[in-house]
Amino acid sequence: MDEAAEANLPPTSNQKASTPASLATVSDLTMSPESSPESSPESSPGSSPGSRAAEIGLDDQAAMRLALAEAESAPDHGDVPVGAVVVTDGQVIASGHNERERRNDPTAHAEILALRGAAAVLGTWRLDATTLVVTLEPCAMCAGALVAARVGRLVFGALDPKAGACGSRYQICADPRLNHEVSVSSGVLAGEAEALLTNFFARRR
Repeated sequence: MDEAAEANLPPTSNQKASTPASLATVSDLTMSPESSPESSPESSPGSSPGSRAAEIGLDDQAAMRLALAEAESAPDHGDVPVGAVVVTDGQVIASGHNERERRNDPTAHAEILALRGAAAVLGTWRLDATTLVVTLEPCAMCAGALVAARVGRLVFGALDPKAGACGSRYQICADPRLNHEVSVSSGVLAGEAEALLTNFFARRR
């Protein structure tokens, strides 16, 4: 998310999003080396990554809360609070938050870092059996990465009216001219994601 998008954020309360104490942290749910994809239960025919996650307990809202917890780490190093997790077979296998300022890397968006982590865990760049859950609608770069990685499903929270590329400004994930389309679900815990962003920019004024 570019800072210019701040002006287009919907009004929200000033309450900071928080993670319930009963919810596991990202590190609690991230797949360990001993818990490889091969040892996880296989999805039943015709089931999507999202439906499989819900079946064994990690639904979209639970995954989004983990992404929100990731996002809360970004302001510690001056980055816009956006967080992402990658889910497969009901487990979080990778996570990331914005680190452009921290790394001086224009491509270090939460989605890119989470996708890189997932590819490393799975040992393949093809992430068709995964769901990426991110607090803010992906930009054109990140939406393109989702298509390139053949991600099966995208879940995001807040819309980005100025730079969003998954419905707001462009439809990169659902463009039939491309060689892959990503199933998209939006608006999950959008208010909490918007509050994180609004509070961050208010503190910078």
